[in-house]
Amino acid sequence: MGTTHAPLLSPGDRLSVDEFIDRWYQLPELKFAELIDGVVYMPPPMVPQARAHANNTICLLLALYAARTPGTAGFSNGTWLMTESNVPQPDCGLRIRPECGGRSSVRREFAAGAPELITEICDDRSAYDLGPKLALYIVDERRFEWRALQQGSYQILEPDSGIYRSLIFPGLWIDEAGFWKGDSDTLLHTLDQGPASQEHSEFAARLAQQKRPV
Repeated sequence: MGTTHAPLLSPGDRLSVDEFIDRWYQLPELKFAELIDGVVYMPPPMVPQARAHANNTICLLLALYAARTPGTAGFSNGTWLMTESNVPQPDCGLRIRPECGGRSSVRREFAAGAPELITEICDDRSAYDLGPKLALYIVDERRFEWRALQQGSYQILEPDSGIYRSLIFPGLWIDEAGFWKGDSDTLLHTLDQGPASQEHSEFAARLAQQKRPV
């Protein structure tokens, strides 16, 4: 009589970070899995509809900003060893490179610590994205929310004349109306204005001054 083996990873499993990573290493075909507050979540891959399109747009904007800002780097669906019980896979984001003063590092071949900017595109998973994940980095409706960690809690940032301007990444400007309309010309025009600003020049200079050999 055959024996049945329990799967290495299942939604709802309670594991430590090391247990989670050890089991994931044994599942090379597994692409989507997260550990949030010590509990395993296995979200489905993004479907090629509105959510996937929005994700592609925001990742493109962040990648273009990183290309124009030495000392920063973008990422998409990267696995982060964020705390002792959290291993999320943000949809995309930006970080300041460690050698330029960023707070992330590398542990067991994974990015560790907290990236400076994380984005999540929410749809019918919103109860999950904004429930367990909210304590890490924080919409059950169609809207653009930008939150910044200030004095221990996430505060909503208001757009300036319809444009969101990052506090951590000076010159990262995103036009909200252009984002929802899929207006590439408006999005790219706004994005181009940010790196041409004085605040971006000063930020890039600070990163260059902080850069150390790796």
